[in-house]
Amino acid sequence: MPYHYLENIATADTAFEASGTTLEEVFTAAADALLNTMTEDVDGIRPEESLEFELENAELDLLLFDVLNELVFLKDAKRLLLRIQSLYFSQETGMHRAKVIARGERIDPAKHRLLTDVKAVTLHRFSLKNDEHGWKACVVLDV
Repeated sequence: MPYHYLENIATADTAFEASGTTLEEVFTAAADALLNTMTEDVDGIRPEESLEFELENAELDLLLFDVLNELVFLKDAKRLLLRIQSLYFSQETGMHRAKVIARGERIDPAKHRLLTDVKAVTLHRFSLKNDEHGWKACVVLDV
């Protein structure tokens, strides 16, 4: 599993660390950890609906922050549980851009065992780092 939950990071919040050998892998792992915080069976989310969005930020770590918060927003606004299917990164004029294609399905309490309602991704202890082993992100969720 490319992510694990962290204990004793923040009270009344949930924290996880996601990793990947590529930027795409760490973004996807972080998105899956976020989804797994909200529902028990991430692999049971069927790709019934597809959604595409693009975000940009001058800072790469804040681009991850924005992508994760967009997934929380889509859960709240459109009642969708989404998994990242593909990511395309680009950079021009000092801005990092991510084109995200996510697939999933509408929340159905009869089908999805909901665990925690994530309100937002926080900047508390938020980080995205790259070293010789790949990428690692630390994320704290406001629940």
